[in-house]
Amino acid sequence: MALKTPIFGTKNVLVTGGAGFIGSHLCEQLLKKHKLKVICIDDFSNSQSANIDHLINDPNFEFIRHNVNEPFTLEQWPELEKFKVKFQGIQEIYQLACPTSAKNFDQFKIETLLANSSGMRNVLELAVKNHAKFLFASSSVVYGPRKGGERIKESEEGVVNHLSPRGCYDEGKRFAETMVETYRQVYNLDVRTARIFRTYGPRLKLFDGQMISDFIVSALQNKDLVIYGDENFSSALVYVNDTVDALVKMMEAPGPLSPINIGSDRLYKLFDVAQMVIRLTNSSSKIVFNPPLSFISPLGIPDLMLAKELLGWIPLIDLEQGIKKTIDFDVVRAKLAGAGI
Repeated sequence: MALKTPIFGTKNVLVTGGAGFIGSHLCEQLLKKHKLKVICIDDFSNSQSANIDHLINDPNFEFIRHNVNEPFTLEQWPELEKFKVKFQGIQEIYQLACPTSAKNFDQFKIETLLANSSGMRNVLELAVKNHAKFLFASSSVVYGPRKGGERIKESEEGVVNHLSPRGCYDEGKRFAETMVETYRQVYNLDVRTARIFRTYGPRLKLFDGQMISDFIVSALQNKDLVIYGDENFSSALVYVNDTVDALVKMMEAPGPLSPINIGSDRLYKLFDVAQMVIRLTNSSSKIVFNPPLSFISPLGIPDLMLAKELLGWIPLIDLEQGIKKTIDFDVVRAKLAGAGI
């Protein structure tokens, strides 16, 4: 284990996958609310620069375009000299780098497989070198498919079909969790794993099977709202700011921590959510049903007792409030994109 390095005023924090949906909100909060120096690594394979454009000019933010599946050292980038990484290193790592695409899942299978193995190794080795606290953004998919109303505790062991078309993600996340725990055992690394349930909010990728964002844009254009399933398709939905608050609280809590569920313990029918979007946008859209996507499956709802007890965290933003915030963002996004709204 490397010796702890001195900190020159402010902690250096690394966020991999930091230009993604959750990652960009995390970078923003670490900068604006917690006043930390943030290094964002992303390769834009399944994210976009628009998510972090508003952060680029912040002197405490630096973006590095790189695929974490390829080996790297922070010292190789001269732009990080302003953070004194050669002397101070990094103190915290949030590992969020992994492609997540419901509609284009097949396109990223190898990248997903490597992100959950080679990429994890590269980032964990960086944590060992820097004696950094390490948080892994895992997923509720580790529990396997569940009935919509089934409440899941962290102690439950899921059943995953590791040879299925989506095994590289589902089994990959399970293996990545094993890597985190093994590095804790071998290197005494200070780790924590967040099992994140379905999250929505501004910057969720459009037209990618992420139904909430697609609902909103379709409603604004008075087009059909598509549910990939039937009228009984249900899901727990947590607003992205609540998810980010939980991740930061996990990093700040004494570690190491066992895996903790992060999500909403309220279940919503997607049909009801679509109706809410139509009402809030004053849309004339209709709701239609398409065959399910293989990447979107019932995930159950999280038992949040550990999050409440260990982090003092519960989701605070109710669904209608979160939908309104997302609508406001998507109205602006659609206008900037020339969608004619």
